[in-house]
Amino acid sequence: MTATPAPTDLLLRDLQERPWAAYAACRRADPDLFFPGPEGTPDAAVRICRGCPVLAECRDWALGTKVRYGVWGAMTERERRRTLRKSA
Repeated sequence: MTATPAPTDLLLRDLQERPWAAYAACRRADPDLFFPGPEGTPDAAVRICRGCPVLAECRDWALGTKVRYGVWGAMTERERRRTLRKSA
């Protein structure tokens, strides 16, 4: 049986994959804002993203890895899907 990594291990792994995330405006925001669900609105998350110093890096990462859920780089799931279809 494999043990679940400690939260600090997950954070370190995340920062190795996405070092720019250490500078993200969302790093101290409520994660629920970025995953609003079917009844929620992404507006607050998009506002946070638009003022972020690593917005381009985040958006490029989300598009490049085809992240399916949440607001990333000021783009909703639908906006990312549309962008990926146009570039295909």
